[in-house]
Amino acid sequence: EGPRGVAVIFEKNSTRTRFSFEMGIAQLGGHAVVVDGRSTQLGREETLEDTGAVLSRYVDAIVWRTFAQERLAAMGSGATVPIVNALSDEFHPCQVLADLQTLAERKGALKGLRLTYFGDGANNMAHSLMLGGVTAGVDVTIAAPRGFEPHPMFVAAAETRAHQTGATVTLTDDPRGAADGADVLVTDTWTSMGQENDGLDRVRPFRPFQLNAALLNR
Repeated sequence: EGPRGVAVIFEKNSTRTRFSFEMGIAQLGGHAVVVDGRSTQLGREETLEDTGAVLSRYVDAIVWRTFAQERLAAMGSGATVPIVNALSDEFHPCQVLADLQTLAERKGALKGLRLTYFGDGANNMAHSLMLGGVTAGVDVTIAAPRGFEPHPMFVAAAETRAHQTGATVTLTDDPRGAADGADVLVTDTWTSMGQENDGLDRVRPFRPFQLNAALLNR
């Protein structure tokens, strides 16, 4: 029957995510068909729903790094094979799965750990750490400047999950207070892909949220 085929599509540039998926698929005996989003007709002359249906005839799974989460949902409505979110504007779930695995390897049990994220609370890593963390029983604090809080819809979803697992979700604009008592400190880029033109404007509000020696020594 041959190796399982996996379409790996990147509409956003990638280094680690691409190597992780391509090597992982190969090591598991599969065959990755890696394509640049610019070399396909995704959402242009063909609908995403139709593309999902067509790709499902060729491959056993689709890995897609894209922009809006709605694009994944649209392709999923036409696909008959699993679709893996390799990053969207709203979420980066595979990165958080890797982060949680690393925490389990280093810390042991995840339940009851206190994790604080510093930086842009509205980006995909903050959303995914918040949702993934509380699902695993981790108490998650998001420390972000005012105006850069997580999306309220995702906060509500995280609070619902936290109620089920006994975890907590906390939002704050006090980075020093957020660091006190935390078991794990996490940060991410202040300027996500597509926000490059705003980079300098974001330095001032995010400067107090640097994960630096002063914060680590508290």
